[in-house]
Amino acid sequence: MRPLTLIRSLPLASALLAAVLTSSSLLAQPSSPRYEFRGAWIATVDNIDWPSRKGLPADSQKAEFIRLLDMHRSNGMNAVIMQVRPSADAFYPSPYEPWSEWLTGVQGRPPEPYYDPLAFMVEETHRRGMEFHAWLNPYRAVFNLSKSSIAPTHITRLKPEWFLDYGDKRYFDPGHPEAQAFVTDVVADIVRRYAVDAIHFDDYFYPYRISGKEFPDTSTFRRFGVGMAIDDWRRSNVDSIIVRLRRAITRENPYCRFGISPFGVWRNRDKDPRGSHTRAGQTNYDDLYADIRLWLEKDWIDYVVPQLYWEFEHQNAPFEPLLDWWSRNSFGKPCYIGLGIYRAGSNTAWRDRTQISRQLAAIRSRPNIHGAVYFSSKTFFRNPLGWNDTLRRYYRYPALIPPVAGISGAPPASPRIVDAAGHAGERVRFRIQSPSAAVNAAIRKIAVYACYDAQTPFSEALLVATQPYGADIAFEFDCPASTDFIRLHVTYVDAANRESPVEGPGSATVSFARKSGGIWERVGP
Repeated sequence: MRPLTLIRSLPLASALLAAVLTSSSLLAQPSSPRYEFRGAWIATVDNIDWPSRKGLPADSQKAEFIRLLDMHRSNGMNAVIMQVRPSADAFYPSPYEPWSEWLTGVQGRPPEPYYDPLAFMVEETHRRGMEFHAWLNPYRAVFNLSKSSIAPTHITRLKPEWFLDYGDKRYFDPGHPEAQAFVTDVVADIVRRYAVDAIHFDDYFYPYRISGKEFPDTSTFRRFGVGMAIDDWRRSNVDSIIVRLRRAITRENPYCRFGISPFGVWRNRDKDPRGSHTRAGQTNYDDLYADIRLWLEKDWIDYVVPQLYWEFEHQNAPFEPLLDWWSRNSFGKPCYIGLGIYRAGSNTAWRDRTQISRQLAAIRSRPNIHGAVYFSSKTFFRNPLGWNDTLRRYYRYPALIPPVAGISGAPPASPRIVDAAGHAGERVRFRIQSPSAAVNAAIRKIAVYACYDAQTPFSEALLVATQPYGADIAFEFDCPASTDFIRLHVTYVDAANRESPVEGPGSATVSFARKSGGIWERVGP
């Protein structure tokens, strides 16, 4: 039996819906979340994931990125989190920061032949029906003081008073108001010029502590921290940039989300009764000065991806108690769990091929956890312990990404189904008529749900396919031989991941029944 198939799309010729279904799997309708974030980080710092080395020709860079995207899509991912600013540099033409050395080999040198990598990556990601989250490191400015290429136009050379050295790295001083304003301008520029679905910050705010070495911000504290304890002042500095960024992103594009991927432990319970049952050596609150729990409570961010890179049996930070803590402390925001697939084979626990499948099962069992993100991308090329195959089983059916909260206005109107007809054998067909220009502008995807008997409500329908939007699209569906009824629900999905009506007046539904002689006929909406 063939799957539901896109047979004609004017702007997306010969594309196929990514649904590999069999008659038995369709009728069984196993539990599969309709809304679930399935993402992968793609790190550029030090060429961890992409490009594979500095200075590759542009065509090779593009080919490598497409290979990454296609691998992630085949594993069931619906989003990538792409590092576009690893160290106050840029993987795009920026008016503020030079080209990254990890792209071209020398900081400030453009790609050859010239192209805009960010525009290319966003377009290719969206073409595959996936979201593109632009990942920025907020405060790292020089990755290695003895080895990094630093362009004459780099901000550390233009404004050295904004920066502090700690260990072998140089950082923006988080307590300097002008440094905060600069980082905010960099983010606003990306949101203004590129169709990114989210801005994503990782866990590096104040740097992780170096034993026996204090972060050298005493002078800045004396200047700006009057009347505060230094730890409270540092936390207030990080709070300030989070609020600045939230406002800037919303102002430039209200559909663009703002997400944070913090270290997995907010605070140990021995320091705070609200903390987790852990014994982490460093924590967000006490060492990185990132009060992620406050940001969630105050609605300053749209989603959170705690990095829970530990196994179930970890002595100081076991996976499941932390999973429960984040489920209880997400304050209604989507919470996706960062999983350390890169740790495969690193110890006895990570040589257990069931480690990831058990973590996924635990994630799906928690009411306030909405998906997972994997680090790092290059690990998947090895398919360690068969985990690619594990993901393809868990993600056999597609899922939509949770909607953005707080968006004004109505979701898109429903598609109009036309030319619906059945044929001999197993095939039915229908077409979605091109909507008006006003409706068309807001649409990003088409979603198709299936029920296999007339009594099944939409709440139990199975999401069988999602498709990047294209005007005037026709679909073909090969029906399971073991059923005589199929009802298909079709929705538009907008840039905020809101769906058009799925039931009742105005919804888009079409039903078919098998008649005598094996002919399928349309029997109603």
